[in-house]
Amino acid sequence: MRNVLPDGVEKYAESPLFNEETVPKKLTSEHDLKAGVWGKLCVIDGSLEYHLPGEAHRSQLLKAGEHAVIEPQQVHFVKPVRNVQFRVEFYR
Repeated sequence: MRNVLPDGVEKYAESPLFNEETVPKKLTSEHDLKAGVWGKLCVIDGSLEYHLPGEAHRSQLLKAGEHAVIEPQQVHFVKPVRNVQFRVEFYR
């Protein structure tokens, strides 16, 4: 799992701030980002699980102040753990 964006990418958008009640179902089920688009999953408060499903399923518990980098076309999903606030920043 990455936590550093590649050199040369620039932020172009970000999601609204989500919590355990407002997180869209799409984010809690398997999905991916378009080719060429990177994501930065930023936890503002609480805890969030970030999952990479597949044969070698991997997961990471992110706490307030931590982030994970989502690679283009990488299948993933999130799972709120406790009172969480998070957003996704988008880069290309």
